[in-house]
Amino acid sequence: MKYDVVVIGGGIVGLATALQLQNANPNIKLVLLEKEDALAKHQTGNNSGVIHSGIYYKPGSLKATNCIRGYHLLIDFCKMNAIPYELCGKIIVATSEEEIPLLNNLYERGLQNGLTGMKKINKDELKEYEPHVSGMAGVVVPQTGIVDYKLVAQKYGELIGAKGGEIKLGERVIEIQENDSSCVVVSQKETYSTQLVINCCGLYSDKVARFTSPELNVKIIPFRGEYYKLKKEKEYLVKNLIYPVPDPNFPFLGVHFTRMAGGGIEAGPNAVLAFSREGYKKSDINLRELAESLAWPGFQKVAFKYWKTGMGEMYRSFSKAAFVKALQKLIPEIQKEDLEEGGAGVRAQACDRNGGLVDDFMIVEKKHVINVCNAPSPAATSSLAIGETIAQLASKKF
Repeated sequence: MKYDVVVIGGGIVGLATALQLQNANPNIKLVLLEKEDALAKHQTGNNSGVIHSGIYYKPGSLKATNCIRGYHLLIDFCKMNAIPYELCGKIIVATSEEEIPLLNNLYERGLQNGLTGMKKINKDELKEYEPHVSGMAGVVVPQTGIVDYKLVAQKYGELIGAKGGEIKLGERVIEIQENDSSCVVVSQKETYSTQLVINCCGLYSDKVARFTSPELNVKIIPFRGEYYKLKKEKEYLVKNLIYPVPDPNFPFLGVHFTRMAGGGIEAGPNAVLAFSREGYKKSDINLRELAESLAWPGFQKVAFKYWKTGMGEMYRSFSKAAFVKALQKLIPEIQKEDLEEGGAGVRAQACDRNGGLVDDFMIVEKKHVINVCNAPSPAATSSLAIGETIAQLASKKF
């Protein structure tokens, strides 16, 4: 079966990439392969549904440029396709004097990334935005919003089909062979010959990349983020989105409160090592995948350096009281009985051999292969921009 492009991975990044390739090359013969029986079943379908503004990311980085561009593309896409969304804004809250310089740095970073309408607020003004919040200072970010990314991904899929692309479900790729003129992609069901393979496999992106790049210097380490939900009668405690000042050493944003596009308030997530790449529950254990994570030299260095933080996150995973204590820094009124069990997501975090948690998006190219090796949050917000970026790289290879 011959194609111009085979895209592997039916999450929001793979779908957006396929769609942007079609927009740039209307006559392209394209197929997207997804191992599950439906699209968007993993990171896309289990995230918190936040439209990110771009305030956190280093100016000039792929995250910053793609998030800002992707934000505008996503809003336009939702408008054009009648997908419900809301730009409700959020506040980032410094809960101690020590966090105020970090909060000011975030504000400056937002300005450098082109955000407008941000506002620094003091202790009293915090109450005007979120009456139940406790903090020393805050920053209001009006661009932040909420959307159901599953709906976005499904619409991407519909448009791919309408433009002549094929989407094949239940096809796990088991081998890729690259030669001088093309690639052969072998799934459990079929064999495909193609000019270009684009790997958007998220939690398994490193494994798929190693089919053609065995020397790859990063490994995906899965981190589970667990959420609670506020009980219905306690939802009045949160008006919109409330975030802490993040720890600059980690690519995680800390436990926060998120009003959901479909209703309800989520509280979380934490960030704990998942014992399986698709380990959404504590009981989900894949011994081979866990052993691979623990044996990776980079993860060992991260674990040694940040063991205390890691143990704290793990303790919060098993102790509801500890989780509540973290939430009480933002909203002191929250009590243990106000929360009920929520969902969980698993974040694909690339870790290099030297112990670096890769912070930026990471795209690794070969002659006939483009590997998206790191695309954590804000990849959903950035999806159309990432797709545009990859389409530009792909056009040089045709």
